[in-house]
Amino acid sequence: MSTRTYEPVTPAHVAFLGLGVMGHPMAGHLQRAGHAVTVYNRTHAKAEAWVAEYGGRAAATPREAAQGARFVFACVGNDDDLRQVVLGPDGAFAGMAPGSVFVDHTTASAEVARELAAEAQARGLAFIDAPVSGGQAGAVNGVLTVMCGGDAEAFTAMQPVALAYSRAVTLLGGPGSGQLAKMVNQICIAGLVQGLAEAVRFGQRAGLDMNAVLDVIGKGAAQSWQMDNRGKTMVADKFDFGFAVDWMRKDLGLVLDEARRNGARLPVTALVDQFYADLQADGGGRWDTSSLIKRL
Repeated sequence: MSTRTYEPVTPAHVAFLGLGVMGHPMAGHLQRAGHAVTVYNRTHAKAEAWVAEYGGRAAATPREAAQGARFVFACVGNDDDLRQVVLGPDGAFAGMAPGSVFVDHTTASAEVARELAAEAQARGLAFIDAPVSGGQAGAVNGVLTVMCGGDAEAFTAMQPVALAYSRAVTLLGGPGSGQLAKMVNQICIAGLVQGLAEAVRFGQRAGLDMNAVLDVIGKGAAQSWQMDNRGKTMVADKFDFGFAVDWMRKDLGLVLDEARRNGARLPVTALVDQFYADLQADGGGRWDTSSLIKRL
């Protein structure tokens, strides 16, 4: 956990659903920022381990975790996982009081965001889709970027709370807008990583000292987060960290589904998605996304 400091904020009773590599530190920042946090995780032992590390309380169901919470945050795997923790007699919506806000940090479809926003509104609740960028390191250090869609009043209420683990929390439009912005983010990353992989391999075949080359071109127009953080690990052939290929393929599947609906043409993104499929077939599903260079 980082040693970051937190801006003063009115303490709130909050819940956090999903304690994976992202949710675990995000919920920890909320607790350390002074909020009263109740956590839920499908594997209850992870929730108990979180309580042992941070304090707070563990609940047996999403509904129990959400009871009495002003804000309920979630970070789970996909659309189906999200529906499971939100809907049904044991879901979070069943335990939330009118006027409370559900904030979904899952990278999911814009469709499920709109679906759950409508269901929340019918129950007198608010739903904010709020996917994040910054990866596990961003979650641990509390410097995530959060892209939000939903009601402006609900967003204004949740923003100072979410800043416990973020450096930017921005409303981009109505329900689904956060998920669509995250798709834009992943399209950018897919092209950048493939370009960086080709550049590094080209330089290696040309006999260049690629660490030195990256130092030089990283000060010019080619600079990017991917170059700064993944260029030299590509050179070193190290991929046992970071954002997994399996996760990227899930995200790019959402992107390509949405593109089929809205008519956007994504030839490079579709091609890079297939390159990631090649890595999965070679057993690289858990490698970092920068492992695209291994295909070359």
